[in-house]
Amino acid sequence: MEHPLLVYNTLTRSKQVFEPLNPPHVGMYVCGPTVYGDAHLGHARPAITFDLIFRYLKHLGYKVRYVRNITDVGHLEDDADEGEDKIAKKARLEQVEPMEVVQYFTDRYHSNMQQLNVLSPSIEPRASGHIIEQAGMIDDILKSGMAYVSNGSVYFDVEKYNQQYHYGKLSGRVLEDLMSNTRTLEGQDEKRNPFDFALWKKAQPEHIMRWPSRWSDGFPG
Repeated sequence: MEHPLLVYNTLTRSKQVFEPLNPPHVGMYVCGPTVYGDAHLGHARPAITFDLIFRYLKHLGYKVRYVRNITDVGHLEDDADEGEDKIAKKARLEQVEPMEVVQYFTDRYHSNMQQLNVLSPSIEPRASGHIIEQAGMIDDILKSGMAYVSNGSVYFDVEKYNQQYHYGKLSGRVLEDLMSNTRTLEGQDEKRNPFDFALWKKAQPEHIMRWPSRWSDGFPG
């Protein structure tokens, strides 16, 4: 290749030559929308950005597997792991089933992306279709000692992780800053520290979207 493709490495804070792990194959994973409302500019930006990358990699001759997920469960109203699931809330307000909300807004998202001339990804998995795999990953994290179970929910132990690794290495944030800027909110008594985040949430009795696990009937965080 006369002019090699350079990509920015967030870990090293520098550009480096793009080298596929298994040439000529390239795997690309992109976080897709949480489908409880219509698409907006925040959805369009990553779709267009990674569409350009997808097209360019194919233009260079790579065989690209582009995976973009649909988040259809587990996105709570409050980023502090509290509140109602956004899709479940929308379903309750509209008096329909949660998966009716998911299907309706997924279809509208696809229509909007087609209007922007964005190519469809190679694979578009839904979060609800991979609960078993997610539970298995959570189990692995628990076995590593980097998570804990509290009242049926599972939380990632940020402070313990930071003792062995550098938490915030990619974002550039240090745990001390996170600790000083984290508010103590109601309903977080289950956590050892307020900045720990949920890997699995125990479902409240009224929560319709739930799956069985060895910790509780609940849903991924």
